[in-house]
Amino acid sequence: MDSNAARIVARILWFAPALLLFLTLNQAKVSLDLRRTWQQGAPALAEVLAFENANRVDVTYGYVSLRIPLEDGQVLTKEKLSLPTPLLERLEDAQTLAVHVQPGAAQEVVIDRLMPAHWLIAAGQSGMALLATLLFGAGVFWWNRSLRRQARQEPPAEAAAQAAS
Repeated sequence: MDSNAARIVARILWFAPALLLFLTLNQAKVSLDLRRTWQQGAPALAEVLAFENANRVDVTYGYVSLRIPLEDGQVLTKEKLSLPTPLLERLEDAQTLAVHVQPGAAQEVVIDRLMPAHWLIAAGQSGMALLATLLFGAGVFWWNRSLRRQARQEPPAEAAAQAAS
């Protein structure tokens, strides 16, 4: 790869750490939203309307649908609430679930039984994304720096051609 193309690729690669940083911040927000709803939300007892856990080799997904009567008489229905697949096994055969609800919040409903693990998974993903951001960013920085140093050490092409003649 010629040095000009390598420099272009090295500069474009700065988008990867930026994207990983965005992922880090997003997962940090998700974990904080989960925790905030758990701590500040109103406790309620939700009726399980539907439960699906497809743990096949080609596709793994799972969801639970809930009907939650609130203290003010309203009923909140959450259809196909997606959850981490390993946590869904804890909900199998449950007819009702203790939840915390905070209507209007970014994370309106959290399931009490899953909350400590759910929050830790989101926080852990944020931490791993931060580590990936730092490692990938350091690699891109190092590559860009080495290309700059190499460019300073190489004589310009015209000067090299004149010196050769």
